Amino acid sequence: MQEDMELGNQNFPMVLVQIPMYNEREVFQLSIGAACRLIWPLDRLIVQVLDDSTDPTIMEMVNIECGKWATKGINIKCERRDNRNGYKAGALKQGMRHSYVKTCTYIAIFDADFQPEPDYLQRTVPFLIHNSELALVQARWKFVNAKKCLMTRMQEMSLNYHFTAEQESGSTRHAFFGFNGTAGVWRLAAMEEAGGWKDRTTVEDMDLAVRVGLHGWKFVFVNDVAVKSELPSQFKAFRFQQHRWSCGPANLFRKMTMEIIRNKRVTIWKKLYVIYSFFFVRKIIVHFFTFFFYCFILPMSVFFPEVNIPTWSTVYFPFMITLFNAIATPRSFYLVIFWVLFENVMAMHRTKGTFIGLLEGGRVNEWVVTEKLGDALETKLLPQVRKPRYGFLDRINSKEMMVGIYILCCASYNLVFGKTLLYIYLYMQALAFIIAGIGFVGT
Repeated sequence: MQEDMELGNQNFPMVLVQIPMYNEREVFQLSIGAACRLIWPLDRLIVQVLDDSTDPTIMEMVNIECGKWATKGINIKCERRDNRNGYKAGALKQGMRHSYVKTCTYIAIFDADFQPEPDYLQRTVPFLIHNSELALVQARWKFVNAKKCLMTRMQEMSLNYHFTAEQESGSTRHAFFGFNGTAGVWRLAAMEEAGGWKDRTTVEDMDLAVRVGLHGWKFVFVNDVAVKSELPSQFKAFRFQQHRWSCGPANLFRKMTMEIIRNKRVTIWKKLYVIYSFFFVRKIIVHFFTFFFYCFILPMSVFFPEVNIPTWSTVYFPFMITLFNAIATPRSFYLVIFWVLFENVMAMHRTKGTFIGLLEGGRVNEWVVTEKLGDALETKLLPQVRKPRYGFLDRINSKEMMVGIYILCCASYNLVFGKTLLYIYLYMQALAFIIAGIGFVGT
């Protein structure tokens, strides 16, 4: 961006920053503050807080926070609805209907726990200005609580691999990848051409990205622009998040496959990439294969010694995946064994979510907001809510316990009657399921 002495700030495009939130007591100050500190001409920036909160106390605190920044010259709007239809997608869709949005050229979106650096717009918007075929600039996530516990370390490893192996490679090879739902800047014209936000699934971000991509627009992933965010540190919150992240894509795959096939705007190779690689392999097959093979078929094989499972599927293939994952987060290399065991545990929930999405089961549109802790516990900036204390039985996760006991029985049989060392892996995997089953995961 170059300043023009004659045009002044008019040389800068109008940018809308949207922050959807719902009862975000612990993090609303962080996200609103970070958005209002973005370096951009004040008369070319609008901050839109889409508050779906139902707690009157939190609503009032959000009003006060918005008012504080308004007195500092920030053009900030706090918009509310009288319902939560469509959840996040519904809030974003409603937010786009306000008249002042039409004056904007680009839209930056940040979830309530995301804190962009002040130079975020300066480092992302120029991509859109100087490349008319670009619709989306996606930044990488940086995790402020990755060292909180072992579970957050595992998530960091998985997400770093996702950004490297999926987002960056998709950007480089196909100029297409799934929008991460936050930390991205959209071209408003591209969004409108594709039909805007739709709330037919719980992955409105992926839905929009696929439709915009099918209109021939290109995306770019900027790996060196990182936005601070928070990982769920409680196992229950993480399970709900993973259900949404697996159920939603499967349901979207069911609804969009024929739409992708009939599309005339993109090449057959891009359609094949989206259907086969982006959806079928990454969002469907990988979950089924991981759970059924490593947590059901492989343990069951100890009862059938005549069945010969090839070494590549039990050793070489998982070893290569694990190695690639470790490369994405070098400092966590020594945790790769824990990561494999934990990913197999979570594969059960992802498989269940994928089934529900494909079959449009009862929980297909379930949206549970991922609980965030922010910095409230350390800084004491906000009044604390006393959380209910749960007993041991309340923490039991029956599905993990049942799978853990099943694998434990298989491991014991292999130890006594088998002629292989498979029981070593089975005992470790059984222990991982049982630990998750008694709720001894996360904070």
